[in-house]
Amino acid sequence: MFENLSDKLDRAFKLLKGQGKITEVNVAETLKDVRKALLDADVNFKIAKTFTDTVKQKAMGMNVLTAVKPSEMMVKIVHDELTELMGGESQDIDLKGSPTVILIAGLQGSGKTTFSGKLASLLKTKRGRSVLLTACDVYRPAAIEQLKVLGTQVDVPVYTEEGSKDPVKIAREAINFAKLRGYNTVIIDTAGRLAVDQEMMNEIARIKDAVKPQEILFVVDSMTGQDAVNTAKEFNDRLDFDGVVLTKLDGDTRGGAALSIRSVVNKPIKFVSSGEKMDALDIFHPSRMADRILGMGDIVSLVEKAQEQFDAEEARKLQKKIAKDQFNFDDFLNQIQQIKKMGNLKDLASMIPGVGKAIRDMDFDDDAFKGIEAIIRSMTPAERNDPTLLNGSRRKRIAIGSGTNIQEVNRLIKQFEETRKMMKMMATGKNLTRMMGNMQPR
Repeated sequence: MFENLSDKLDRAFKLLKGQGKITEVNVAETLKDVRKALLDADVNFKIAKTFTDTVKQKAMGMNVLTAVKPSEMMVKIVHDELTELMGGESQDIDLKGSPTVILIAGLQGSGKTTFSGKLASLLKTKRGRSVLLTACDVYRPAAIEQLKVLGTQVDVPVYTEEGSKDPVKIAREAINFAKLRGYNTVIIDTAGRLAVDQEMMNEIARIKDAVKPQEILFVVDSMTGQDAVNTAKEFNDRLDFDGVVLTKLDGDTRGGAALSIRSVVNKPIKFVSSGEKMDALDIFHPSRMADRILGMGDIVSLVEKAQEQFDAEEARKLQKKIAKDQFNFDDFLNQIQQIKKMGNLKDLASMIPGVGKAIRDMDFDDDAFKGIEAIIRSMTPAERNDPTLLNGSRRKRIAIGSGTNIQEVNRLIKQFEETRKMMKMMATGKNLTRMMGNMQPR
């Protein structure tokens, strides 16, 4: 997402590189390209014009420090305005009420049902909530089955009424069921249509009146661009929803919805979703999204993802093993599993400042670790624990067992040994002085 916009903004800022100061002429040239980049990203024309007018006003009224280059100052101003355009600060959902009722709305195909499952997983695992999913799309049988499958995946029960065609009654009964069984959160997945129509709006309005939800979330497919913004306005006029969810951010989307929707409906974007995995759901942070649009990475989100998989006690045990030179292939395999849980490798790498553009055209296979895992799993427990046992005949057996070749096995073992030595140096610090000495120019 935003790759084309990032490139075009980068080219726009290059107009100011080498300039001694910000002037009305070079700002006008730069902002002409910025506005064109926003329009190409499917941002509403009025929003794009207001945005660039505000940036120009701030740029011309700014006293530029001699230590700050004009291009850097312009990037800072654009970053701040992008952040403000997308809402300024992240906003959480309202979890008051007993039970908390969250109503999910949106067009058919926007990703409502998948989002419902992801939200249930997030609230259960990260907020400690006891969640009940509710299937109120009574027109599309596949939607009910899909919600059941998702519920099974995230270990959250799904309330359904087989044969019932009354979504208002189903929603009411689900809340009564939740109260009786002690569930403190009810997520209601509603029906959508291919386009906005009066029947759908009347139905979801009746559900809203019947269950009085603490939170109404409008789910929008970010790949639909400006149409998504128009649909959001129609839903908001009728439902007065509390927040927006942008789905399919991993698709070929120009990003106009993310940049426009906040200004048009004056409601915050609360979540962003990419991919089909149940943990691929993030709280929306406007400042971090602005970082990514401007090619600055998103190191804060990367650290947060790592911390989610981080176990302090396990880390202490691992540090002791490394210091004693006892780090083995089982530990190595465990670290690989932790990295895989963090998400898509390319997405993770793109969060590192300066890396996103460099890896854009590279293929990152989600099964990149498959060969390594196969080699390690083809070892016996004794071999994993003590790599010195891995002689020629054992390596040949492992290559056959893992479907690789002897060269790949040798390469992994060599890399493992080098990694282990380096980790021991870092853990003990004994060789730090010598390492620093070797790095001095000769």
